[in-house]
Amino acid sequence: MNEVFNFSAGPAMLPKEVMQKAQGEFTNWRDLQCSVMEVSHRGKDFIEIAAKAEQDLRDLLSIPSNYHVLFTHGGGRGQFAAVPLNISKSEDTSLHLVSGSWSKGAVAEANKYNNAVVIGEVTDKEGMHFVPQPSLANIDQSAAYYHFCPNETVDGIAFDWLPESGDVPLVSDMSSTILSQPLDVAKHGIIYAGAQKNIGPSGLSVVIVREDLVGYARKETPSIFDYGLAAKADSMYNTPPTFSWYLAGLVFEWLKDMGGVDAMAKRNAEKASLLYSAIDSSDFYSSKVHPHNRSKMNVPFHLANTDLNELFLKQSQEAGLLALKGHRSVGGMRASIYNAMSVEGVLALVEFMREFERVNG
Repeated sequence: MNEVFNFSAGPAMLPKEVMQKAQGEFTNWRDLQCSVMEVSHRGKDFIEIAAKAEQDLRDLLSIPSNYHVLFTHGGGRGQFAAVPLNISKSEDTSLHLVSGSWSKGAVAEANKYNNAVVIGEVTDKEGMHFVPQPSLANIDQSAAYYHFCPNETVDGIAFDWLPESGDVPLVSDMSSTILSQPLDVAKHGIIYAGAQKNIGPSGLSVVIVREDLVGYARKETPSIFDYGLAAKADSMYNTPPTFSWYLAGLVFEWLKDMGGVDAMAKRNAEKASLLYSAIDSSDFYSSKVHPHNRSKMNVPFHLANTDLNELFLKQSQEAGLLALKGHRSVGGMRASIYNAMSVEGVLALVEFMREFERVNG
């Protein structure tokens, strides 16, 4: 059987080495004759791997000591609510750069808890989607926070600049880009990420929050979303998603073995270049995202003849290239090429695209 490559946007593929290690430990973890899923989260063995996972993440991202690292429930959407509940009052303003579907969702959720103001949106440039950088002069310095999403999973829109915010805390939804390249944590107030793209399986979120933003949760904040409670309890105020946390720890170990985020950045740039070159060199395929804003993690593309969409999906799956259907709001195709996707997987996709064009173009 030919190797299968999974281009799912999330839950996404995990590194094969991680899956194999988890498989080997599944029913007998640490010679305890049971699974990691079956032991107490407050027991010595689990606390050890939880602490190691946090330290490995701190090492990978060079997280300063004045930041808490929380392993939480609720996914990215949970953090849409947790952020305003923890660091804003109902009369406060939150600022939002809307670059796609997920940052738009953050606005809708924040509006339940404060006055969410959109200060920048995707525009058209040369017939493609483009994200202009809002001017610092237009940033309300009395705002509670400034929210943005540097990589939009659905839309394939990304930007590599950091918004200027002055003294307003930057809050970043990095669900689909965390650990894919170096990151200056110290320039952010809060970074959060759903795990199911570059960290591990669904059911877990990671929150990196500066100490001075902790301890101000509103009275009505659900306890499991209270950053202060989570920090005091080492993310174990209640039973955490233990298996997801364990797998995340294995992914962090794998990333270290691979050379860390610097090595990942080089590999991800190579993968993205291969795929975008195949798209741009052909009239058969196209991208609707401006080159300055093309994601290295999620690559939507369209066939010039949309009547061929179903055939493309059918034959690509038969070739072992899975989950290439674009999001329903965007259409076309989408290849998600997170850290776990190999260069060989992208080369296999490019080869298939060229052959499909030769036969059907």
